[in-house]
Amino acid sequence: MPTKSNHERRSGTRIATRVPTRVRTAQGAEVPAHTRDVSANGIFLYSNSKMEQGSEVELVLILPPELTSGEKCWVCCQATVVRVEDEGTEFGVAAQIRRMDILPEIGI
Repeated sequence: MPTKSNHERRSGTRIATRVPTRVRTAQGAEVPAHTRDVSANGIFLYSNSKMEQGSEVELVLILPPELTSGEKCWVCCQATVVRVEDEGTEFGVAAQIRRMDILPEIGI
């Protein structure tokens, strides 16, 4: 039976953007990462730590203006890892976003 390509399965437009991202695993470990692209319901990121397909993760990052009402905003996403690619020195991770909460602006 033919299968749909990754592009056909996507239901949202992906925006290519490199944004630092904090990943928290279900075990509570915090892993630094950075995005390759983001959509309203999916994300692809790179990390030095391997994540397991099917695992639940929490992601904190700044969404680009193209995915918001025109301004960058901090979000916290609950996601499921759907694919992991060994990229040599780091791992590529595709995750499906199940829930996205906008975080209040934090002054530094």
